[in-house]
Amino acid sequence: MTEKSQSSVEEPGEIEPRRGRKGSKRVLVLEESGVARPYMRGIMVHSLMARGVSFETAYETANDVADHIRGRGTVKRSEISQMVSERLGDEYEHQPPIPVPITVDVQNGRGLASFSKGTLSQSLLAASIEPDVAFEVAKEIEAGLISDGLASVTREEIRSRAYQQLAHRFGGRTAERYLVWREFEEPDKPVILLLGGAAGVGKTSLALAVAQRLGIRRVLSTDSIRNVMRLTLSSELMPALHASSFNAHRGAMVSGEKDEALVEGFMDQSRAVSVGARAIVERAIEENTSLVLDGVSLVPGLIDLDAYQDSAHIYFLLVARLDEEAFRGHFELRARHQKHRQAARYVERMNEILAIQEWLLELADRYQTPIVDNITLEGSTLLVIRHVVESLRKQSVRQLPEIS
Repeated sequence: MTEKSQSSVEEPGEIEPRRGRKGSKRVLVLEESGVARPYMRGIMVHSLMARGVSFETAYETANDVADHIRGRGTVKRSEISQMVSERLGDEYEHQPPIPVPITVDVQNGRGLASFSKGTLSQSLLAASIEPDVAFEVAKEIEAGLISDGLASVTREEIRSRAYQQLAHRFGGRTAERYLVWREFEEPDKPVILLLGGAAGVGKTSLALAVAQRLGIRRVLSTDSIRNVMRLTLSSELMPALHASSFNAHRGAMVSGEKDEALVEGFMDQSRAVSVGARAIVERAIEENTSLVLDGVSLVPGLIDLDAYQDSAHIYFLLVARLDEEAFRGHFELRARHQKHRQAARYVERMNEILAIQEWLLELADRYQTPIVDNITLEGSTLLVIRHVVESLRKQSVRQLPEIS
């Protein structure tokens, strides 16, 4: 048969085979599970290169395997792995098996979606583990799906595998946190996290980090609430709104010693802003939308958390910097590098800020509010996630799978 006549028997739309190759019909690779998929040289080349084999060697190997199995209809995956191992010898001897090209569909309540390591690793962060570790676990799960030759799995199967991987790596408690957050991702009532704390302790950065890892899309600050309220309430009517938290006492009608006046002015401002904060919380509850809200005006005792217990999973934490020297250093660094934020005034008002923090810590103790000593953003993020998900775990009714 001539080369021209060979091409006439190709499958519709298939690219003409390179010169000298016999036949063109694709061979199916048979998985141990019974699923068959076409052998593709491009994927073989990519897989070999991912394991350290040079492009030239990978390309030649993929073509040699194609020649060897051409015309056979189907061939077992194990046989292809053996061919590659024999051809590459020592270069391949200690390498893991070559995965057959696979796209895994995940069945969920809305239909089918392709499996994604990135999406899974993002969801694993709810277990309060570091991002690089989450990605490693997601890669292991993907490898398991490929090894098992699965073309389609349920969302529950993915979650079960994730639970098993986390349990073996870190123990049952960490694995439970992952499943608990999956349960509350589509809740009957929203998860609302309030992060209070004095100026400059890192509330907003922490709020953004926690929200990103938990997949909470709504993140707000009481600063924006205060700015809106300033537009509707003049400085004559509500002077505390038109000042920073650490000098709100200057324009307000307050009396007493300096520290007492400082705290009284701060509380006047916080009481006013907390009205708007409650409105934001109630709007999130009405829309059944999870929320992270941070701000200096979130003060222990000003918002009655018990009033929302039946309509939301609501948690209040106080963010602080208990190392005064490190706190001062943080402000000095900000003043040098963020002049557009007038950060120098924080250095000048450090004593007032520390006095407000002391007052907040006293209130936290009085109202049994958990305190986060924000030494590092990463550590604080893991701690907050752990607190929220552990609290949710106590309310979970999910039947957790057994660890095998």
